[in-house]
Amino acid sequence: MNILGIETSCDETSAAVVCNGQVLSNVVSSQHCHSAFGGVVPELASREHERLIVSITDFAVTEANITKNELDVIAATAGPGLIGAVMVGLCFAQGLAYSLGIPFVPINHIEAHIFSPFINEGDSHQHPEGSFISLTVSGGHTLLSVVAQDLSYEVIGRTLDDAAGEAFDKTGKMLGLPYPAGPVIDKLAEKGDTSFHKFPRALTSQSQTSKSYFGNFDFSFSGLKTSVHTWLQKQTPQFIELHLADIAASIQWAIVSVLVEKTILAARSRGIKTVSIAGGVSANSTLRKAMKDACDKHSIFLHIPGIVYSTDNAAMIATLAGVKLTRGMKAEHCYNVAPYASFAAGARKAGLK
Repeated sequence: MNILGIETSCDETSAAVVCNGQVLSNVVSSQHCHSAFGGVVPELASREHERLIVSITDFAVTEANITKNELDVIAATAGPGLIGAVMVGLCFAQGLAYSLGIPFVPINHIEAHIFSPFINEGDSHQHPEGSFISLTVSGGHTLLSVVAQDLSYEVIGRTLDDAAGEAFDKTGKMLGLPYPAGPVIDKLAEKGDTSFHKFPRALTSQSQTSKSYFGNFDFSFSGLKTSVHTWLQKQTPQFIELHLADIAASIQWAIVSVLVEKTILAARSRGIKTVSIAGGVSANSTLRKAMKDACDKHSIFLHIPGIVYSTDNAAMIATLAGVKLTRGMKAEHCYNVAPYASFAAGARKAGLK
């Protein structure tokens, strides 16, 4: 079964072809037009998707060494995401499916990240067996979920304000770093001292409100942003420039340590021995190393998709569509955009149908 996946939830235009679980192609085009604005401009993102969607799709089909007439199913992100951006991919995918006379499958973007461990990256690929804890962490989302063996899942923690990726980008902007700041901070931090300055960690064992910590798997990063802003205002430009790497390392560790602590706590409290992390921030080198060290310490198996499958990509969209169809899901003839999907509505439990 050849499945074409389309992903346009934010600022990556991506198309991929997956055949019987094997990735045949995965083409991702990142937009660079937003750097001058310090963040993603929704209207520009939509226009870029519209400009690129046809050529990216054609490239993915060609790279998979098939023709469009050999496609069996088309899947696309239906939300959550920027509504204009989502609409471009969703309408294009449904139109293409209709013209080819094949089924269409709408995919929840966050679910695709949660189930990205099932992307078949090669002969040596191993996906989680049994239950696992999923940390989905990106510029727009920070979620902790418990995924059961039957692939139903429960969201046990989410950000109460800002996502981890947003904290990276906004604090990076305060430091005068280019957008997206996350990768730049990651690079700078390699030469910095994580203990240079201790920024606050909300809702953790190290926070002043530690009484509300135990059993609480939610996240909060708005206080970190405020703390960084206040602290930087007290420093001279010369001091900031001299200690830029140390400041970056301190900020990064304040974010990463919270993500690791909450994830390990969730796994241990539920007696689960497998952890997966996905989403754009999972490409952060310090997060990967810290999570691996913590998992090794507690004899927990860690699954991290390859970098290209950690960030937004269409392979995860096509893969999840395949999983859903094999579980008896009926394809849609038409589907409306759902920019917030079930997560924004506060849903805690869900399953693949």
